[in-house]
Amino acid sequence: MTKVDWGRFALLGFLWGTPYLFLKIAVEEIPTAAIVFFRVLVGAIVLIPIALRGKNLAIARKYWPFVFLYAITELIGPWYLITHAEQKLTSGLTGLLVATVPIWSAVLASIFGDHTVWHKSRLFGLIIGFIGVVAVVGIESLSGRQDLVSILMVLLAAIGYAYAINMINRRIPEVPGIAINTWAMIITMIVYLPFVFLNMPTEVPSLEAVGSVLALGVFCTAVAFILFFKLVAEVGPPRASFVTYLNTAVAVLLGVVILGEPITLGIALGLPLVLIGSYFASRKVNR
Repeated sequence: MTKVDWGRFALLGFLWGTPYLFLKIAVEEIPTAAIVFFRVLVGAIVLIPIALRGKNLAIARKYWPFVFLYAITELIGPWYLITHAEQKLTSGLTGLLVATVPIWSAVLASIFGDHTVWHKSRLFGLIIGFIGVVAVVGIESLSGRQDLVSILMVLLAAIGYAYAINMINRRIPEVPGIAINTWAMIITMIVYLPFVFLNMPTEVPSLEAVGSVLALGVFCTAVAFILFFKLVAEVGPPRASFVTYLNTAVAVLLGVVILGEPITLGIALGLPLVLIGSYFASRKVNR
């Protein structure tokens, strides 16, 4: 990769490592539905002009069922689950659990017919990764420090992310990513709009909470997606996906440094196992 690619890679890793920090701040004062709504609203406002300028907003009618399915499994479901779960989970643990996406992607790829998943190196990754997940879930939930239901919600969100990626790559790889994500944000915004009016905050949120939601929309959503599209175009999806390992470390580090979250035994044991497992599980091998 060029120096520019490495710069994008580092910036993207940082941007996708910060949502868990901002969510942790926002959920203290703003309802879950409102956070998701305003996050996609801000993201769509930024992305729509860029997509229009590049003439990348139009999508053929035959692709729309997959766009709706992507919106459900990538944004509507996961962003609610993760945001709601952060009411009871630390931001670092949430970021660690989301890092299991490559593991779930490998499992789903196998279900969809990619038998290279059972190559010895990828199988090793799956086994190590699952050991890490079990260690995190078991230690954190049994210790009473973290809520088991919230942990399972984040893991379900990670599975949704993995399915969305697999589905898009198999079904509509020819549709520009910026078009898919822009429309997915618009769809998500429409779905959450009624719930925003039904669950208005009882008090005016602080500037810190409002700023966190704006940062989620502008930097962690719109800018991050734009960087990711450019990185994929330059280095390809497999190498671009390695950003997962960087943003997980950023999420844990920010939680410790800024929020004062502890590095628990579950995180200390699970973090290296999940990252090693994700790396080997997501490796490409010859068929």
